[in-house]
Amino acid sequence: MGNQVLVTDELHDYMVAHGMPLDEIAAELVAETRQLGDVSRMLTTADQAGLLTTLTRLISARRAVEIGTFTGFSALAISRGLPDDGRLICLDASEEWTSIGQKYWERAGVASKIELRIGDGHELAAALDGSFDLAFVDADKPGYIDYFERLVQVIRPNGLMLFDNTLAGGRVVGEHAEDPADRKEFNAHIAKDDRVDVVILGIGDGLTLVRKK
Repeated sequence: MGNQVLVTDELHDYMVAHGMPLDEIAAELVAETRQLGDVSRMLTTADQAGLLTTLTRLISARRAVEIGTFTGFSALAISRGLPDDGRLICLDASEEWTSIGQKYWERAGVASKIELRIGDGHELAAALDGSFDLAFVDADKPGYIDYFERLVQVIRPNGLMLFDNTLAGGRVVGEHAEDPADRKEFNAHIAKDDRVDVVILGIGDGLTLVRKK
């Protein structure tokens, strides 16, 4: 096995600066989200945002869905990767948090691409219709298997599903007081599913890429 780099905050900032740095709008959205306090830990990392935009463009996605929008940073990243006539459906339970994102979507000129649906994530996911090219899930972790089973029905062949926080700060291995049983169960569930190819990236808190065959 080759050497692995420990990504410190300083190195993360270097990677973002030399890859796809945040513009003024994205940076201000991040800053406002951080003012929320501890809950801001749910924010997608800047390197993940760059990856989301790039992957959306790479697979030529035109129709995408996001489950768990929070303050809209990841939705901003995905929508920027969509063509002008692309569509991103965002599912979230909070009008308060998503209202923050809506301001920045307008400023970035991507609001017309985004449809926000507020309610229970599982009920909203069950109501999805049509085919999707890309899905990003960053919602309730115990619900990941249910979200996967729903999304695998509506993602097109060669489409991509992404699940955030799948390494649980490294607690998926070893003995820990707070055992992330939900993440372990999800990771095991998709690893043995022959309908998909799975790659877990050590980016952020663990980002799992799932390609539908």
